[in-house]
Amino acid sequence: MASLASLFLMTFPVAMAFAAANDLFTMKIPNKISLALVGGFVAVAVLTRMPLETFGTNLAIGFAILGVTFVLFSLNFLGGGDAKLIAAGSIWIGANDIIEYLVFVAVFGGVLSLAILGYRNWFPAQSFALPGWAQRLHVHSGPIPYGIAIAAGALAVFPMTDIFLSLLA
Repeated sequence: MASLASLFLMTFPVAMAFAAANDLFTMKIPNKISLALVGGFVAVAVLTRMPLETFGTNLAIGFAILGVTFVLFSLNFLGGGDAKLIAAGSIWIGANDIIEYLVFVAVFGGVLSLAILGYRNWFPAQSFALPGWAQRLHVHSGPIPYGIAIAAGALAVFPMTDIFLSLLA
């Protein structure tokens, strides 16, 4: 049973990495990724016999984060896929590490934004034969693939989470 839970536990890092890569190359995060994260969390919760109180708290955190990020989406501060990804990730992170998760996402987001702004300013797109995804990063005032920052923040915090540590015991 523990090995099966460990297998489902891999859903989180794999889905986050896939979301980051997909956002970089297409500027989209498919709903399937967020749904896989939620489904993987439910599977791990069942397989590890997560206490119902913890399960409910993690879901409540996810819904709260989804509400906040959808407000940010409606104000054009965040993409819809980003809003769903950060909420789905927060379900896995849980109450004990949610602040660290959000801080890491914000810090990585700031670094990512500065890197892309520098890329736009210091490397003229017309000077290089760039693939389509790299050209899209050059669009002045264009979107930033924030899924990269969300995934980086999630992967930085994940090894400290209760759900991860429970499988090491």
